[in-house]
Amino acid sequence: MVHRRTRVGQTTLTPAMREKIARMLLREPPLNAVRAFAAAARHLSFTRAAQELHVTHSAVSRQIKSLEEFLGVALFERRIRQVALTAEGQQFFAEVEPALAQIGAAARALQAQSPARAVRINVRPSFAVRWLIPRLPSFVERYPDIEPQVVTSTVMPEQAIDSFDIAVRRGLGGWPPSIDVRPFLEDEVMVVGAPALFKAHPLADLRALASHVLLSAKTRKDDWDAWKKQVGAPRGKPAGRLQFDHLHFVLQAAVDGLGIALAPASLIAHDLASGRLQSPLPALRMTLDRYYYGLAPDAAPEAACVAEWFENMQRQGA
Repeated sequence: MVHRRTRVGQTTLTPAMREKIARMLLREPPLNAVRAFAAAARHLSFTRAAQELHVTHSAVSRQIKSLEEFLGVALFERRIRQVALTAEGQQFFAEVEPALAQIGAAARALQAQSPARAVRINVRPSFAVRWLIPRLPSFVERYPDIEPQVVTSTVMPEQAIDSFDIAVRRGLGGWPPSIDVRPFLEDEVMVVGAPALFKAHPLADLRALASHVLLSAKTRKDDWDAWKKQVGAPRGKPAGRLQFDHLHFVLQAAVDGLGIALAPASLIAHDLASGRLQSPLPALRMTLDRYYYGLAPDAAPEAACVAEWFENMQRQGA
């Protein structure tokens, strides 16, 4: 059987190929992956797409691979030090590029109608729940015309696909070179637990650790061993161990009396002040990597207000 081919630019597609692409477009592909594909197709370069999106080359490559798996076709031909669109890639790009432009235009039109100015703040979930959100009322009071939009993510800024204006993370690793990174909060961990727990099982010295359940997060599972080594705690098996996916779950478990936790001082100020948590061994602390914040190269002007607020919070020791 001979297929009649339809010409699309410099590429010809059979009716079967066009029908396959049409079926694929009936489902909704992940928008972040489509954005990464469109940038790479526009530049014919994963590296330049990464620069446009302020992410790493590998992040763009992963997004495009996930989109190809979703669609079931190859969108690019990978060559040495260059990429080229396949026939399906050209067809897809011809459809999605104007669609993304239309989405952007619609968003800008709505923004123009709204008097509110927004700033996107990218932080880890534990930092959002335990530090940022409890302090946001002071930001809103100081800048009533700016709408802070909190975006939580567990990956470093260089891997983030969602855009942001300002981000906060521990340490200097994982920041794109294009982001202006500035030092923020110094931090350390201390032992904390619920007052009722310490009333039933006092923790007056390191030997009493053996009578307690140790709470930890998967992301900080080595903290207890490192802390014990630093403070010279005696070797011994604790009464039990409980591990959670995220640090804010650990802190909530400590508040509920499930055990004791090694908590960053930066994240428990409100809990200590309210009496929900206590630190029975306040002098035995371990230093952590400090926090840093960074402004994206294309950050909204309002991000400078967030940076100023961060600096004020730091000076106040909040």
